[in-house]
Amino acid sequence: MKGEFLIEMGEAGKRLDVVFNERFSQLTRSHIKKLIEEGSILLNSSQCKAGEKVRVGDRVAYSYEENKPLSAEAEDIDFDIVYEDKDLIVVNKPQGLVVHPCASTKSGTLVNGLLYKIKDLSGINGVLRPGIVHRLDKNTSGLMVVAKNDFAHLSLAKQIKDKTCKRNYIALCEGVFGKTEGKIETFIERSKSDRKKMAVSDKGKKAVTNYKVIKVYPNSKKSLVEISLETGRTHQIRVHCKMMNHPIVGDDVYGKADKKLKGQLLHSYKITFVHPRTSQEMTFEVDLPDYFKDYIKDLK
Repeated sequence: MKGEFLIEMGEAGKRLDVVFNERFSQLTRSHIKKLIEEGSILLNSSQCKAGEKVRVGDRVAYSYEENKPLSAEAEDIDFDIVYEDKDLIVVNKPQGLVVHPCASTKSGTLVNGLLYKIKDLSGINGVLRPGIVHRLDKNTSGLMVVAKNDFAHLSLAKQIKDKTCKRNYIALCEGVFGKTEGKIETFIERSKSDRKKMAVSDKGKKAVTNYKVIKVYPNSKKSLVEISLETGRTHQIRVHCKMMNHPIVGDDVYGKADKKLKGQLLHSYKITFVHPRTSQEMTFEVDLPDYFKDYIKDLK
């Protein structure tokens, strides 16, 4: 879809994304923001921010492809269910599995597999992300909690927001850390040079990561690190590891690819939360995947 329009009197003083949403209600605010960031929506022939206030007579030009409605179909996908009851399930997501369908991956995701194995999932996040309370990157493996109803979803989402849901990871990082433990506090936003990446910035969303070195492999100059999150930003652990000059082994986006691996050696091995219905604290742990353990054995 391509076109342009002029800002009218009743629209003056409003944010650009708000005005565009009012004129194109079929597009979500998040989609509009993405289009603005990509330069697909221009204000007076210039790229700007979604929150830019518009004036009478401003010219808004747009050019983007209309997305066909997506839906998630049930598929027989291989992943382990660690725990299940009437309110939630805990899954062990394998490396290489995308969590939910998107424009670039319309099938073969965890959600497709959940729809095949589970009768009911919460509907808060819509047809493409039923039950999904939080996510893991495609090449990050490990534990995720999934809501089977809206009651559980709201409770789990609040725990994540309030930082009472604890998520612990194991990562193999490049280099030897100067400090054996520490806390990284920054702001993270989408990279201005590469829209597929995230980057540490002086603005954006606050991101807090705690780390503790478990073991050092001096001959190969690598470190096994336990990581816990206080926030859950996109690519947070990977960005913070890169910032410390200790990118995760096998991370071809924020570090470098490893021919022995299909992706980064980052595994969500433990998750702790309070059950929405029983108020009982629950902790689940899973072992490292075989490819992760085999890689470490070779270092020894």
